[in-house]
Amino acid sequence: MSEGAPIVVLEGVSKGYGEGANRVEVLRDLDLEVHRGELLAVVGPSGVGKSTLLHLMGLLDRPDAGRIILGDRDVSTLDQEARARARNREIGFVFQYHYLLDELNAVDNVALPLRIAGRRTEAARGRARELLERVGLADRGHHFPDQLSGGEQQRVAVARALAMEPPLLLADEPTGNLDRNNAEKLFSLVGELHLLEGLTSVIVTHNEEMAGRCDRVFRLAPVGDESRDV
Repeated sequence: MSEGAPIVVLEGVSKGYGEGANRVEVLRDLDLEVHRGELLAVVGPSGVGKSTLLHLMGLLDRPDAGRIILGDRDVSTLDQEARARARNREIGFVFQYHYLLDELNAVDNVALPLRIAGRRTEAARGRARELLERVGLADRGHHFPDQLSGGEQQRVAVARALAMEPPLLLADEPTGNLDRNNAEKLFSLVGELHLLEGLTSVIVTHNEEMAGRCDRVFRLAPVGDESRDV
């Protein structure tokens, strides 16, 4: 991988939860650059703040201090409407649990970000069918989540994350609820789509073997220790 310009930059980012004596500092003065085209793994022990880091990068939460640069602008202080618009258009999310809507079939689940963005129904569904074919589910578009296996549900979630052709993909333990075989298939799929779609991808994982197959590993340490690249 040739190192591109940073697409995400965190400068002196801190985040904690709670008040007074009950406050827990999760991240403190964290600096991180994610370069365009990079496949970055974030690893570390449970409770160290991996999901918090991803939520901050994905504009699902705000830092207590520091700046987050997405592309060429500081997104730390955007209002709620601007943050929602950026999430919809610039960031694709895959979580440990698929979070598909039970009342929608696979096509309409994948098309949902496009419909939120105002795309016409048929155009959105056309894009959704194209993505379902790309993730190997061309024949499952009319099935509802409870008619799909766990691995299939997560592939639908990956397709949905790519619906708006975002430059940035954030995945939080995407294989965490899958058996070894399906986890391997999903990780390989994400890696293939990362290249085919020209993505910048950040994957939180406990799986050291999978992390080692990424371009770079960022090891997040407890507050007070030093987080580092390996």
